[in-house]
Amino acid sequence: MTRVTSPTALAGAMAAVAAAGIVAGGVLEAGFSAPPSMWVFVAVSLVAPTVGWLVAVRRPDNVYGWLLLAAADCLGLGAFGAGLLLSDPTLGGPLAVVATVLASLFTVFYGLTWVFVPLFFPTGRLPSRRWRAGAWIAAMAITVHWAGLLLSADAVYEPVFSRGNPIGLGGTPGLLVALAGAAGQAVTFLVALTVLGSLVLRWWRADAAGRRVLRWMIAGTMGTLGGFLLIAFFGPSGYEAGLGLGLFTSVAALPIVIVTTVFRHQLLDIKVGIRGHRIFLVFDLRPTVDELLTELGPALETEPVEQLGRLAGAVQAGLETRWAAVELADGTRVVAGEEDGEAAFTVPAGLGRIVCGPKVVGRLTSEDRRVLGALAVPVGLAIQSVGLAARLVNAQEAERRRIERNIHDGVQQQLVALIAGLELARATGGDARTLTLLREEARQTLTDLRELAAGIHPSVLSQGGLVEAVEERCSRLPVATTVTAEPGLRARRFPDEIEGALYFTVSESIANALKHARASRIEVRLTQAEGRLQAVVSDDGRGFDPVTADRGGLGALADRMNALGGGLRLTSAPGEGTVVRAWAPA
Repeated sequence: MTRVTSPTALAGAMAAVAAAGIVAGGVLEAGFSAPPSMWVFVAVSLVAPTVGWLVAVRRPDNVYGWLLLAAADCLGLGAFGAGLLLSDPTLGGPLAVVATVLASLFTVFYGLTWVFVPLFFPTGRLPSRRWRAGAWIAAMAITVHWAGLLLSADAVYEPVFSRGNPIGLGGTPGLLVALAGAAGQAVTFLVALTVLGSLVLRWWRADAAGRRVLRWMIAGTMGTLGGFLLIAFFGPSGYEAGLGLGLFTSVAALPIVIVTTVFRHQLLDIKVGIRGHRIFLVFDLRPTVDELLTELGPALETEPVEQLGRLAGAVQAGLETRWAAVELADGTRVVAGEEDGEAAFTVPAGLGRIVCGPKVVGRLTSEDRRVLGALAVPVGLAIQSVGLAARLVNAQEAERRRIERNIHDGVQQQLVALIAGLELARATGGDARTLTLLREEARQTLTDLRELAAGIHPSVLSQGGLVEAVEERCSRLPVATTVTAEPGLRARRFPDEIEGALYFTVSESIANALKHARASRIEVRLTQAEGRLQAVVSDDGRGFDPVTADRGGLGALADRMNALGGGLRLTSAPGEGTVVRAWAPA
C-alpha cells in the first residue's frame, strides 16, 4: 500500500533540509569561528525556508509556499555542496561528484528567485495567461544554465574551487556546454528583467493598497538582480567587500522583502500580533461565516443596488475568488472583481443566484461550499428586497399616473366647463335656470373630488378607523355584501400604513369581484389574532386559475403587504369563487 505524505510533513522536511544545508555550508566554509557577517548571512538565509514552511503548512493549496521551499532547498543544498568543496580542496571520488552536483543548484536558486518568486507574488499564480510562455522559457533557460554549469570544464570552476570539476567535459564539448550555460543564464536574466518590468506595470495600474505591496517586491527584485551584477563585476577583480555585498544582496533581498510584505500587509493569511512582551503569529485571516454575516448586517440596511454590490464583494472575499456576481431573475447583474474567466460554480439564492469565478488559489473546498451556502441566505433576502423595491416604485408610479389621468379627464374638464359657464353667465346676465345648472355642476364636481380623494385615502379611514371605512366602502355596492369584524376591533386603531394597506386590499378585491368575477355575494371578515391583523374577502364569482391569470392590482398590494412584514394569499379556481387573505403585524 502506498503511503501519502501529508503536506505538513513534506513542508517540514523541505524546510529542515534547507535550514540544515544553509547552516552546514556556512560551518564547512568558515568553521564555527566564522566572522559575525557569516552568521548574519546564515540567519537571513533561513528566512526563506521559515516563511515557506509557514505558508505551505497553513495554506497547502497556495503554490507560493512550496515555491519558497523549493528555492530555499536549492540554496541550502547548494551552500552545503559549496561548503564541502571549499572545506577540502583535495576532495575527490564520489563525494566530490555529489558536492559538485549540489553546488550547481545555486543556479536553480538564482533562477527561481530572479523569475518565479517575483512573478508568482503574492497569490501563487501567474499574473495572466500571457505569462505561460514566459514561464516555460524561463524554466528551460534555468535548466540549460544548470546543466551547462554542471558539465563545464575545470577552467570555469578553478577560480572558486581549485579542485576543478570532477564531472566536467573537456575540449570542444566542454566549450559548447559552457557557452550553452552562459546563454541559459543570459536568457534567464532577460526574463527576470521582463518580470521586473511587469511588476512596475502592475504597480502603475494598481490602487493604493496594491502599490504598497508591489513596491516591496519591486525593490527586492532589483536588489537580487543588482546583487548578481555586483558579483559579476567584483568577482574577477577579487574585491571581497563588493563581492560579499553582491552575494548578500542577491540572496537576502527577496526573503527580507517577503517577510516584510507578509507580516506588514497580512499577505498569505499570516499576521504578527504583539501582546505585552510576547510576539505571536495569527494564521488563516480569511473571515469566518459568522464574521461575514456580522459584517453584512449594515449592508442590508443600504439601498437595494448597493446591497447587491456589497454582497457580491463579501462572496468574493469570503471564498477568495477572482470575481463574484449576484444575478436577479430579470437579468440584472452586479459583479465584484474583474470578470476575466468562466464561472466556476453557481448557487441559487432566493429569486436569483450567486455566480463565482475560479478561486485565486486552489480549488473549491467543503468549507467554501459551507460559506457560500450561508451567504446565499442574505443574498436571497437582498434579491427579494431589490425586486420588492422595484415593484413598489412601479406601483407608485402607476398609481400616480392613474390619479393624474382621473384629474385630467374628469375633475379638470368639469372645472374648465364650470368656469366657461360662469364666464358666459356673467357676460349674458344669466337667468335663474342657468345659475341652477351651474350650481349643480359645481356640486357634481365637488362630489367627484371627494370620490377621487376617497380613492387616494378616504377621510372615514382617518377618522373612524378600518372597520368603519370598510363598512362605508361596502354600503353602496350593487350586490349583497356582509362585513364581519371581531368584537372590540371597531374601537381599536392601528398605524396608518397598516390600516391603509388592508383597506385598499379589501377595495381592490371587491372591485375585482364586481368587474371580473361577476359575483352575486361578497363577504368581508376582519380579525386580529396571534399578533397580526387580517382581512379576508370571499366571493361566489366565476373564479380563475391564479397560476396563469394576471393578478392586476393585487400584485402591487401584495408587495405593499410584504413591505410591512405581512403578506397576501389568493385562493381561487374556475367556478369556485375567490378568497383573498391579507395580513400585517399588529
